[in-house]
Amino acid sequence: MSNLSAIKKPIAEEIKSYHKVFRTTIRSKVPLLDIIMKYILKTKGKEIRPIIVLYTAKMMGEISESTYYAATLIELLHTATLVHDDVVDDSNKRRGLFSVNALWKNKVAVLAGDYLLAKGLLLAVETNNHHLLEFVSKATRDMSEGELLQIEKARKLDISEDVYFEIIRKKTASLLASCFATGALSTIQDRKQIEKLWQVGEFTGIAFQIMDDLLDFKKASVTGKPSGVDIKEKKITLPLIYLMNNSNSAEKKKIIQTIKQRNQDTQKVEALIQQVRDAGGMEYSRKKMMEFKDKAITLLHEFPDNEARQALEQIIDFTISRKN
Repeated sequence: MSNLSAIKKPIAEEIKSYHKVFRTTIRSKVPLLDIIMKYILKTKGKEIRPIIVLYTAKMMGEISESTYYAATLIELLHTATLVHDDVVDDSNKRRGLFSVNALWKNKVAVLAGDYLLAKGLLLAVETNNHHLLEFVSKATRDMSEGELLQIEKARKLDISEDVYFEIIRKKTASLLASCFATGALSTIQDRKQIEKLWQVGEFTGIAFQIMDDLLDFKKASVTGKPSGVDIKEKKITLPLIYLMNNSNSAEKKKIIQTIKQRNQDTQKVEALIQQVRDAGGMEYSRKKMMEFKDKAITLLHEFPDNEARQALEQIIDFTISRKN
């Protein structure tokens, strides 16, 4: 597994410059909003997305002012969606700390998320980087569609493998795709190359989400998180789809019944997780994950072989070897 701090090291100065732009951009003269923004800064995660933007620009040419704006734009969008997601999911914790909605209630959290989105749009317009908006807007649209498609399908629990991939392509992969695309766009203008890099990000994002789904079926002692959270939230993921596709209609009915009516019964959920493991759902999902990871790497190898490309390859490896 690649070490993220080792991956960051060669661009430590560039990361500092990006931080400066991000901090300046989210400042507000409204005291409450400024307090919330400072809290968000304190609770930031691994920052994989801005790092991808920086390394993609470096792979294709030179990191410029435009690259810092691209990285900030992506991170503003990502942060806004996390704040909104916590409201949608009624979640009180984010990375082990209280979520914005837990501390300031839903109304304030929704408005804070809107503020972050608006700041991203303004940043692109005010710095004359309108061209970056296309891919970021595309990702925002896809994420909303993916989330709504998942909600719609969760009612009937009739998710096929094709629909599952469509949901995660939109919901998760589109944002990683926009990291690769905007990173390139801050350096080059070749549309074909940019769209190919979007594809690299899409494959990476799909592999990343399958990894996420797999973690939910691993024992809590391995991940440090409770298992079966997706089942409790009635989310149909790839390991479950595999089990249902390999069950007869009576068994399938029983599985759906558990997800619909017994999803808060810890014993029933644990039994269902065991069923998925016994049926080979984990192995099948891992195989699919590796296929998408390999597709991403193969496509990435069509680009200049330099230190930045090697770092991107390590990041792709890192996304699928996480423990939490």
